[in-house]
Amino acid sequence: MKPMAVEATGAASDLVQVVALLAAGVVAVPLFKRIGLGSVLGYLVAGLAIGPFGLGLFSDAHAILHVAELGVVMFLFIIGLEMEPSRLWGMRREIFGLGLVQVGICIAALTLVGIAMGFAPAVAFVAGTGFVLTSTAIVMQLLEERGSLSKPKGRRIVAILLLEDLAIVPLLAAVTLLAPGGGESGAAERAVAIGIALGSVLALVAAGRWLLNPMFRLLAASKAREVMTAAALLVVLGAALAMQLGGLSMAMGAFLAGVLLSESSFRHQLEADVEPFRGILLGLFFLGVGMSLDLTVIGANWRLILGSVAAYMVVKSLVIYAVARALRASHSEAVERAALMAQGGEFAFVLYAAATGAGIIDGPTNAILTATVILSMALTPLMVIAFDRLGPKPAVSMDGVEIPENLVGSALIVGFGRFGQIVSQPLISRGCSVSIIDTNSGYIRVAEEFGFKVYYGDGTRLDILRAAGAATARAILVCVDDREAAKRIAELAKAEFPLVPVLARARDREHAIELIQAGVAFQLRETLESALAFGERALLTIGDSPEAATEVMAEVRRHDAERLDLETAGGIYAGRELIRGNTASAHELG
Repeated sequence: MKPMAVEATGAASDLVQVVALLAAGVVAVPLFKRIGLGSVLGYLVAGLAIGPFGLGLFSDAHAILHVAELGVVMFLFIIGLEMEPSRLWGMRREIFGLGLVQVGICIAALTLVGIAMGFAPAVAFVAGTGFVLTSTAIVMQLLEERGSLSKPKGRRIVAILLLEDLAIVPLLAAVTLLAPGGGESGAAERAVAIGIALGSVLALVAAGRWLLNPMFRLLAASKAREVMTAAALLVVLGAALAMQLGGLSMAMGAFLAGVLLSESSFRHQLEADVEPFRGILLGLFFLGVGMSLDLTVIGANWRLILGSVAAYMVVKSLVIYAVARALRASHSEAVERAALMAQGGEFAFVLYAAATGAGIIDGPTNAILTATVILSMALTPLMVIAFDRLGPKPAVSMDGVEIPENLVGSALIVGFGRFGQIVSQPLISRGCSVSIIDTNSGYIRVAEEFGFKVYYGDGTRLDILRAAGAATARAILVCVDDREAAKRIAELAKAEFPLVPVLARARDREHAIELIQAGVAFQLRETLESALAFGERALLTIGDSPEAATEVMAEVRRHDAERLDLETAGGIYAGRELIRGNTASAHELG
């Protein structure tokens, strides 16, 4: 019995830690957002509070940080889903132009800062290079909170971050060169490492082009939602593992997998499945960074650390600003980019660990440099707040901007069967931006053959509707064949997106009433208009005049509208009595 008691005590201790992590985030983040300090700083402070130098609930913060890096990985996967290959190719100048210039000049400038602070040249190079690698997690989170990810200035920052992720490979090779004896024996190893890295990238690209879409079609046909979620996680983590085994960053692997799936029909479903895990793990990453802040090291070396933080952040900010202005960015954008990217990042920990293993820096120096990076990460949200309050406010100018005429907005079509296909045609012919989701992989394949882009997704899920753009659509068109699903989608859409009109396909009169009560702006029984047109043609065929036929059809429509209004108001039985009393359409219950 004693071993069981010990096991139960250990399990309770683990549960206490899980509860503490969740409670810290739940309490700190809303509080910090409420007072205008942002969620990132809330997570960092919460991590410090429950870590080794706070309540002491955790002793190994680096273990949590290692697991929580998966949040960064999933974030890059979702960013990749938004980057179609053609769009990524269009960013090549920003990635390999702007990114290379900024990283190269920053490395040179921060190396000089390290030498001025008394470090040996090799140590100064490693210290400065690690600080150049900006925190992808913090910058991406701040860009998302500010709504800048889809803007040109946000895309330029993403391009620089991608180049920095790519730069980790040559920088680790440079650490090998700087190691004692590394120049003589490391050439063959570096060649092998580069070959393995290229092989990993090619293998991932091949899998993305020829394996992933067939796999997801097969899983979609099984109608097992949990399997689709598992497959989404498998793709993200598998790609990250492939890149890690190839010597590249896990985040780069996840980003590449996202890009390869960005044109897939299953894009919205993947994004919705991964998003909850991304959010939780990214928050855990920030908590881990807060826990990792070693107050003992800071207390013993506070002058050196504070001086390093100030020097590195100021010089890096000035270089970023100068590069941005030299490449024709506005003053406001250059200042904002400098504020967002002035800190060191999580890849610095990897570089410093490699340098310690290679004998370039010792353990205490590693601890000082790590504390410097973590402190800079903690200061970044404060710098962004200062920029928002004190920085230049960009002026809105309409010079040279033409206001389009006959503007047609965007529409989200849920369901692309025989009804949805016809509905989409006038919208597309008018140049409307249409997003289409369906759960039938057969419809999706046929639609692709005719040039339509249809995404796999279950419209009864709120996360899928959000991922498909329901919040920004000008109208949501519910064209599914399942009456219960149509009602559920209409209720969800009206509850979560009350300003977006919902138009719905109804199976029959009772279904139309349910949809009206759910709040749709317009509903239409799928057979009504075709049946009325058929009836009018029948009148003409048997000899009625066109004027008389038109008058009769107008009367039928009027009676139908009256009955529907009556039944919708609650008098369904009275409405049926009215139907029975009307011989012209006594049997029209559809």
